[in-house]
Amino acid sequence: MAVRQADVVLVGGGVMSATLGMMLRQLDPSLDIVMVERLDHVAHESTDGWNNAGTGHAGYCELNYTPETDDGDVAIERALQINAQFEVSLQLWSYLVEQGILPEPTSFINRTPHQSFVWGEKDVAFLKRRFERLSAHHLFREMEYTESPKDLEEWMPLVVKSRDPMQRVAATRIRHGSDVDFGSLTRSMVKWLETQPNFELMTNCPVHYIDQRDNGRWKVRVKNQKTGELIKLETGFVFLGAGGGALPLLQKSGIDEALGYGGFPVSGQWLVCRKPDIVEQHHSKVYGKAPIGAPPMSVPHLDTRIINGEPALLFGPFAGFTTRFLKQGSIFDLFGSVKPTNLRPMLSVSKSNMDLTRYLIGEVFQSHPDRVESLRNFFPEAKEEDWQLRMAGQRVQIIKQIDGGGGKLEFGTEIVAAKDGTLAALLGASPGASTAANAMINVIERCFPDKIRTPQWQGRMKELVPSYGQSLVNDEALLTKVRERALSTLKLG
Repeated sequence: MAVRQADVVLVGGGVMSATLGMMLRQLDPSLDIVMVERLDHVAHESTDGWNNAGTGHAGYCELNYTPETDDGDVAIERALQINAQFEVSLQLWSYLVEQGILPEPTSFINRTPHQSFVWGEKDVAFLKRRFERLSAHHLFREMEYTESPKDLEEWMPLVVKSRDPMQRVAATRIRHGSDVDFGSLTRSMVKWLETQPNFELMTNCPVHYIDQRDNGRWKVRVKNQKTGELIKLETGFVFLGAGGGALPLLQKSGIDEALGYGGFPVSGQWLVCRKPDIVEQHHSKVYGKAPIGAPPMSVPHLDTRIINGEPALLFGPFAGFTTRFLKQGSIFDLFGSVKPTNLRPMLSVSKSNMDLTRYLIGEVFQSHPDRVESLRNFFPEAKEEDWQLRMAGQRVQIIKQIDGGGGKLEFGTEIVAAKDGTLAALLGASPGASTAANAMINVIERCFPDKIRTPQWQGRMKELVPSYGQSLVNDEALLTKVRERALSTLKLG
């Protein structure tokens, strides 16, 4: 059996692998890159337009990124970090549009105001304090706040229509928020990569075996599901960007850095409306507060979505418990991921998160009327017959080993890299795709340290992301410059 030699093997055909492949191709066109995908086309799992929120997560409307502190203040550090990271993605996409690599920006990103909406005295006070804290920082200087019925009728007519006039409500808005069709974005990037020399896409090719040779190179064996052919790849660098499938592959790699990691799978569902007379009345993403005990991915929101060019309204997501790590995975995924090295952390997390487990199981058994009743908190006139239930993607939250051998459930994303820099994996969910460019810069810096320090790679990286190496959180003038360019190029201004 012939061995296919490559410089880079990207496992998974989602937005993370596509972004890394695109950046490496721009940094060094001579690199030989192979992308392997288990399904018959790319962007079909977590990256698919119907399988993610499509929110350009920038901390504008997601209240879980700004938790209330014990003393009644609001912590904004994570929102600042996520906002700056999303700006990195906008810079990369702007460059690719300007170079003609990506198509017309409205094919994958559209201006959709990001709004937060709350009701009740306690939550209104929280939102007002959040606004005061965030709007004082240059990253959020365009944020607006209102309790005015007239303003709310303009901002979110469906949400305030027929609402109790005695109920106290409040909202914030950022007008240049965005809806992102990550499926279309990823397919466009991969389509361009396929036109380049030294790039090969292998679909229908799940990874069966991964092992590091004595010389430091990796052996990756895939099987073509259509032909039955076994394909051997040998490479100097492997990236595991396979969504929920990344954890099992990371465990197969045997690197020390994978020890102690486990996964907690969560499924999702949307209520979807495509009736034009309703869809046309709402053009924003409206986020509320999550129920007590709910995971961050279950923060309720009523979204304008444009997927494959078609507008729709989505409400949810409604979380659920599952043992699958991928939407098209196996019910044995969770059980197969349990190893002697992560058993104790996983048992510890299971014991300390029983309320979360009960919440997820309860979500599974909700009826259609129950879900529509939740929707009526955002759209009081919602009718059951106008909304259909649709499955969303799978997410695998990270379980990490902590001091003492116990475990901790994490709701963010994390890059796990081998100490020799020859393998990296992306684990976790939120904010995920929106911060892909920043995450892949992290991978490049950790796994290609010698090359990224060269003048050539430094110069090219600053072309791709002009703010590279600088802080958008601390530099207001730089933020103004890069944001103006991105909003103009991507037609978000």
